[in-house]
Order: sequence, then structure tokens, then C-alpha cells
Amino acid sequence: MTLAERSDTWAQQHQQKGEEKGGGLLLRRLLVRRFGALPSEIVAQITAATWVQLERWAERVLDAASLEEVFRP
Repeated sequence: MTLAERSDTWAQQHQQKGEEKGGGLLLRRLLVRRFGALPSEIVAQITAATWVQLERWAERVLDAASLEEVFRP
């Protein structure tokens, strides 16, 4: 792998991590506004989540009646 390829790979990985962090922060804000303070287990789950998981949960915020519904399997 060339130095340029490594640099591109590194940049993509950091961009993805940044998107996940930003998505997680936005999801937390939406959840707090809708359901109130979040349990630490939920915050940890969001922090460790992938982009795909964050998207799924964010979509559920619109229709869910509870936190449990947002995070159902």
C-alpha cells in the first residue's frame, strides 16, 4: 500500500468516525427532547453504535412511544 493510499484510508476512517459521533449526538438530542433524560446504558449504546444502527434508531424516534421501541432488535 502506498503512502497516498494509506492517507486516503485514514481520512475515510476518520470521516466515518466523525459522522458516527455527530449522528450519535443528534440522536441523543432528539431522544432527550422526546423522552427526557437518558439512562447511561442508552448513552453507552449510542456511543458504541455504527452509522447503520444510528440511522435505524433515528428513524424510529418519529413513531416510537418509548425508548424501548426505539432500541428494539
